[in-house]
Amino acid sequence: MRFVIITGLSGAGKTNAVRSLEDIGYYCIDNMPPALISKFAEICYSSQGKLDKVALVCDVRGGELFNQLFNQLDELTENGYNYEVLFLDARDDVLIKRFKETRRKHPFSNEELLSEAIIHERAMLKAIKKKATHIIDTSDKLPQQLRSEIAGIFSPESKSGKLFINIVTFGFKYGIPLDSDLVFDVRFLPNPFYIPELKKLTGMNQEVSDYVMGYSQSQNFLAKLIDMITYLIPHYIDEGKAQLIVSIGCTGGRHRSVTIAEGLYAYLKENGHNVIISHRDYDKK
Repeated sequence: MRFVIITGLSGAGKTNAVRSLEDIGYYCIDNMPPALISKFAEICYSSQGKLDKVALVCDVRGGELFNQLFNQLDELTENGYNYEVLFLDARDDVLIKRFKETRRKHPFSNEELLSEAIIHERAMLKAIKKKATHIIDTSDKLPQQLRSEIAGIFSPESKSGKLFINIVTFGFKYGIPLDSDLVFDVRFLPNPFYIPELKKLTGMNQEVSDYVMGYSQSQNFLAKLIDMITYLIPHYIDEGKAQLIVSIGCTGGRHRSVTIAEGLYAYLKENGHNVIISHRDYDKK
């Protein structure tokens, strides 16, 4: 039984998250009053497997009712019902841009400017974010990337309690991913950017990969990175961590970081780990 509570910032992608979960067989309810959560959990857990994958969205649209969420989570724990909290986040500037593009109203926009409404909402959600099982920052994610990440965490093949590893590449000049757990800087490796025939390619092209991995420092670094991540995984699992975000960056996020990340991904995938990879900045000019 997987019982997921989805919450987070308005405009951060909760609708896409619900659609993604529905696509992999979850029974989803949007904007559920928090006071009904424990009652609904009781129905699900007594359904003899008929409702074994459930997701509920609870957010600030419920107004003052949202304040009951913590009491309901405590009640779930007291009754022995396991649950997961998926928190969706995004930077303020991204949220403002999304609201302007879609022309949708923020739940607090009748009383405040949009920027103030986002600050207000973020303050309201601060405590529940600390209790989140999974936190996904959607600021730089395309819808399909968010769907892939959610499928990796919550698909039927993904067992609750098994560590989900998300490898992200990025360019330091565009900023470090906010939701990173581990950050590795590979700007010390030889840079294909200065090779004319490789400049416009990416680390997913064999020519670039061969160039980067043709140096001993690249080979040694990848081996040590694999060794470190492999060492850490069981310790994170023992501590109850459900998601690990490993971010690997170079200057532009196009060549070196992608090459190293693909090598790490291939190793973890071949050894049975629950892992996905996304390249945040590889197509930026």
